[in-house]
Amino acid sequence: MTCPCGKGESLETCCGPIISGKALPQTAEDLMRARYTAYATHDVDFILSSHDPETAGEVDRNNTETWSKSAEWLGLQITNTEAGQAADETGVVEFVASYKIRGVKIDHRERAIFKKHGPRWVFVDGIEIKGPPVRNEGPKAGRNDPCPCGSGKKYKKCHGAS
Repeated sequence: MTCPCGKGESLETCCGPIISGKALPQTAEDLMRARYTAYATHDVDFILSSHDPETAGEVDRNNTETWSKSAEWLGLQITNTEAGQAADETGVVEFVASYKIRGVKIDHRERAIFKKHGPRWVFVDGIEIKGPPVRNEGPKAGRNDPCPCGSGKKYKKCHGAS
């Protein structure tokens, strides 16, 4: 199986050893990729164990598991990293995680903050990156026009459904 993280390697040689605990992530990006893979493979134990112990109590296991299993995970794109190398104590990874829920594609953009807890990288917090609000000043979509949400469906079958 190809690793869901997008590096093009097999799961067994990429994120698998990190998720199984046989290897530690060397960088914040390695942990980010492993966490994405854990969401895609529904490994909630790893998602929780890779969270900063100081904020792990804020994570709801049931909600995390439900979200992980209800999504069709489409891919991960790392857009920027700041620090987060093996010699660093903190790091930031900006990414886009693409997935579908109930047929609707979502591109989740986030600025994830990581730190070292002893020799291990842990996820501290994430800040969603939102674009500026879009104001549609053009004509409204007709029933047979493509839906403005970008799903590729006709408006009447997507957001125009009653």
